[in-house]
Amino acid sequence: MDTGSFKSILYHKSSDGKIAYITLNRPERFNAIDGHLPRELREAVKLANSDPTVHCIILKGNGPGFCGGYDLDIYAQNAMRGETHGSQDLSKGYDPLVDYAMMKENTDCFSELFRSHKPTIAQVHGAAVAGGSDIALCCDLVIMATDARIGYPPSRVWGCPTTAMWAYRIGVEKAKRMLFTGDLISGAEAAEMGLVLKAVPEGELEETVQLLANRIASVPQNQLWMQKQVINGLIEGPMLQSQKLATIFDGITRNSPEGVTFQELSKDKGFKAAIQQRDNPARSDKYRKVWKSVL
Repeated sequence: MDTGSFKSILYHKSSDGKIAYITLNRPERFNAIDGHLPRELREAVKLANSDPTVHCIILKGNGPGFCGGYDLDIYAQNAMRGETHGSQDLSKGYDPLVDYAMMKENTDCFSELFRSHKPTIAQVHGAAVAGGSDIALCCDLVIMATDARIGYPPSRVWGCPTTAMWAYRIGVEKAKRMLFTGDLISGAEAAEMGLVLKAVPEGELEETVQLLANRIASVPQNQLWMQKQVINGLIEGPMLQSQKLATIFDGITRNSPEGVTFQELSKDKGFKAAIQQRDNPARSDKYRKVWKSVL
């Protein structure tokens, strides 16, 4: 595979070949997910898995953050003009298969990080928001900067996390708190909650991830694969069912009365206004202090 053909990611290996680096590379759009990124991410993971020298994969983002979710200019604004998928034209009824087919492909691409034979580590700075959190949480291990942010704000309106990783990482009650509120939390609270493995100051993030990857890379590939298969086997069956339901519901949320209203408001007043109205109600300074929610 010609890695130079990638449009939305970068791929390279360490000097000894034991660590593969996949970098989300749309920094001017906060590495937002476009039509290329999911499939290129899957191909890059497969490339690392087929490489006999690679023991570990590090996934990170170029520029100011890890990933800001789906590129709304592509997946939402144009949808109002009928150019791309967002909310369907409901005048003839809603076809759930249209949304499911599109999002199932993306979900499968992101889940390649979970299924990878080689351990995957997400290195999160800035933010991993909405679809960006889907990508990060599919990795085996997540290391965040303490002041980075993670969460799924579209769970308030216009989205459902299709990879369905929240409950498997933090349990039912904490997952409900995150998805009932759509809050963003800091890397520090994400580590305290058990959502991610560790949070460190951003200046220490790269070294911390590198030290862990080097340690993992000193283990034989077959050992790493066997340990991962045993652990993944605990949740693979239930996770597939959760992802199927979440992917169906994601399409419904974008075509519900509230979802259509959100998109119409976005068209009329812009996405910043629509998102502010969606995300900020009842989130007072006191709420943020008590629940450590961040903007």
